[in-house]
Amino acid sequence: MSLTHPNGLQLSPSEYLRRMRSSAVYNVAIRSALDHCPVLSRRIGNRVLLKREDQQPVFSFKLRGAFSLIARLSAEELERGVVAASAGNHAQGVALAAQRLGTHATIVIPRTAPEIKQEAIRRFGAELILHGDTYDEAYAFAREIADARSLTFVHPYDHPDVIAGQGTIGLEIDEQCREHIDAVFVPVGGGGLIAGITLALKQLRPDIKIIGVEPEDSNALHLSLEAGHRVKLDRVGIFADGVAVRTPGEETFRIAQDWVDSVEVVSNDAICAAVKEIFEDRRAVLEPAGALAYAGLRQYAERNALREKTLISIASGANLNFDRLRTIAERAQIGEHHEAIFAVTIPERPGAFRQLCAALGPRNVTEFNYRMGDPNRAVVFVGFQVRDEPESAALSADLTAQGYEVLDLTHDEMAKTHIRHMVGGRCPDATNERIFHFDFPERSGALNEFLTRLATAWNISLFHYRNHGAERGRVLCGIQIPVETSGDFDEFLADIAYDFVEQTASPALALFLG
Repeated sequence: MSLTHPNGLQLSPSEYLRRMRSSAVYNVAIRSALDHCPVLSRRIGNRVLLKREDQQPVFSFKLRGAFSLIARLSAEELERGVVAASAGNHAQGVALAAQRLGTHATIVIPRTAPEIKQEAIRRFGAELILHGDTYDEAYAFAREIADARSLTFVHPYDHPDVIAGQGTIGLEIDEQCREHIDAVFVPVGGGGLIAGITLALKQLRPDIKIIGVEPEDSNALHLSLEAGHRVKLDRVGIFADGVAVRTPGEETFRIAQDWVDSVEVVSNDAICAAVKEIFEDRRAVLEPAGALAYAGLRQYAERNALREKTLISIASGANLNFDRLRTIAERAQIGEHHEAIFAVTIPERPGAFRQLCAALGPRNVTEFNYRMGDPNRAVVFVGFQVRDEPESAALSADLTAQGYEVLDLTHDEMAKTHIRHMVGGRCPDATNERIFHFDFPERSGALNEFLTRLATAWNISLFHYRNHGAERGRVLCGIQIPVETSGDFDEFLADIAYDFVEQTASPALALFLG
């Protein structure tokens, strides 16, 4: 038997609250700490509290909802077993809940899931199946297994018992902070966490604000609330993989429409800055989705000039692939608005570098990339520390006034991901060249598979790839396409299974690699 929630089942707010209060989640979960963060509080001029769901046995809040659902199954359903699909955190929650309740769990995850998450699932005794390269493929296969084996499907977010389980976090916040709370910031993927917390706190403290937070490349709830109906994204970003969901759940969206106050949308750089700032305060290393809510809290507080308010952020998880720390560290300074990146054109003559450094003033230079490519002019990729974005804008204006050509690359994703590692001049022989950014599934053999598909009838003239420890690889690729084969190449692009964006006209590329 496959179970989500019966069609049309919409629990009343009071029934949700009753289920939260009678939940059995504490047979497996802890009452996580609500930490005061003095460093973060001083930094933004408000009282910041962090709800530490990263301290749960599976380092994520997800076990609450999983246990809440599985604990309500009948003896017959427990005998048959459960199945779930996940990119990691939900899978670990289901596996541990099943172990504690004596039922067999089958977990389907994408082949791109990091080994650290695979081992954690196996450690709890679940049957692990690797299928597909995306969560959607794993989800579809898990539903097939549920039907074929008559297993109970444990949905990661769109089920009343899952929502009620996550809502126990809201009850704990109400108990742990008896003073007035101005707002609670919640990371949003499918919506189960924010639906549960909202239903708990809004009934207990009607004046409290509940604010969701999403990454700019996975903002399905924000767009859905604006449209008045559920929106399905064509694709989602995978940096904050714990919230990489293409559309909110049916029941979670209904609740969000009625109860959630607003949704903040933040950049990946802001998320990196949040990871760093939380580490500096709590010495806790959160995964990107785990620090997402604080990124939204800081942005909201700054934009609305909040002072002396009590603001709570949900630290939702710490299942971080260690390799991703290098990317987070690299981008955190930009997210804090403490680093700016410019492309600056200077004369190609002795002393020009020294004059540029003098023009930058006493600021600390964080990066300086250059390769001679023109006898008359040089383009330098330069990074430097600033106090904030206004200082960066002022410096750009000052350099321009001194006669320099300046292009601000601080928020140019391609420049930060690829170009900063490729500064090397131009290639006059790269005729008929077009430049593309490709995303492909990051798993064993994936890069070779990508190259095999790509290198068919056209010459690769530029290539940059770095393994960032994420579920998807990112490649910047130049391809020479003779005019007579352009139609064939366009057909190739239409058929290829990878997401791509053409970047041939990028100003940054023209300066450094054009």
